[in-house]
Amino acid sequence: MNDVNATKTAIDPMNLLECVRPGASAAAARVALFDFDGTISLIRSGWVNVMVPMMVELLLELKTGESETHLSSVVEEFVWRLTGKETIYQMMEFADQVTTRGGKALDPLEYKKMYLDRLWVLIRHRVEDLRAGRVDPETYMVPGARALLESLQQRGLKMYLASGTDEIFMKEEAGLLNVSGYFDGGVYGALEDYKSFSKKILIQRIIARTDVKGHEIVGFGDGYVEIEEVKLVGGVTVGVATTEPACREIDSWKRQRLISVGADFIVPNYLGHGELIGALFGHQT
Repeated sequence: MNDVNATKTAIDPMNLLECVRPGASAAAARVALFDFDGTISLIRSGWVNVMVPMMVELLLELKTGESETHLSSVVEEFVWRLTGKETIYQMMEFADQVTTRGGKALDPLEYKKMYLDRLWVLIRHRVEDLRAGRVDPETYMVPGARALLESLQQRGLKMYLASGTDEIFMKEEAGLLNVSGYFDGGVYGALEDYKSFSKKILIQRIIARTDVKGHEIVGFGDGYVEIEEVKLVGGVTVGVATTEPACREIDSWKRQRLISVGADFIVPNYLGHGELIGALFGHQT
């Protein structure tokens, strides 16, 4: 993987595009794979500030003598590492953390329900406002996302949307943002049988069931998983290392981690989608 330290340059907040690997090109791309939350949608913005405190709170109850700061560091590491996978994987890891500390872990599904109940308190008004048409969908989208999707659609790329969020929720949210129609390849989320779907499985299906090759895939995401999986098959990737919810500046912590798993380009948003399209595909029409 790329040496993160070698790219620790000061990032101008107004610079909307960082080319991490000069020469990276998606000129051959025929498929675009997008993550949803944090890559297109901001409906669930703030989810980390729900999940991490919940887990730290429960670990503190075990009274192991570990400080809140230390436990926060432990939790943040695995939550971030598993971002992009189905939520249940974060809960499975958390259950293991409880067991390791001598606690009696609940079923991961119970932790997931606890988390989703807390998250709903945060996002309920956003969903209800969108359902009622009280807010413009752009309010809860990464700036410039729609223009980017339209540009990719015009280029003829087949687009897929995949999320670690439960499919029943993310399909509704994609509909509320009026983006489902861009994804002629399909809209996919986490299933009850968590082993039956993942971004890795989707990529393998695309390659196995079509004539698309790995290097013909361009991936967009804010988490480890989608970046890593697209890079593993030889694709080109755009890491969305944004400071939510404004999405105007690069989050240096996210940036370093996305680069470490292979991001070829880093953006805080898609307001410079023309420049990004040019960098990915060349400036030819």
